[in-house]
Amino acid sequence: MTAPEAPFEQPWQAQLFAMTVALNEAGAFTWSDWAAAFGPRVQEVESDAYWDVWSEALVAILDQRGIATSTDVERLTRRWQEAAHATPHGQPIELSAAPQD
Repeated sequence: MTAPEAPFEQPWQAQLFAMTVALNEAGAFTWSDWAAAFGPRVQEVESDAYWDVWSEALVAILDQRGIATSTDVERLTRRWQEAAHATPHGQPIELSAAPQD
């Protein structure tokens, strides 16, 4: 018997999925809204780009809803990466460790 395939290859994919579910549960969008944003994008990509397309769809729906623009997401992503880089191994990452824009 072979082990089942892991649903996520990287931790960020699981986090992206969890964030999408949490935003739906918080009322940011319905699953029908999600299907409309994600469906057309995913039909045109290779399987190795699946989670990149998922991310693009989430950013698009956040922008459509006025929750965050793509610039906001890029800025926060950059700050998060800077905070992660500035955090010693084994310590929790705190966004306050990153410089403000």
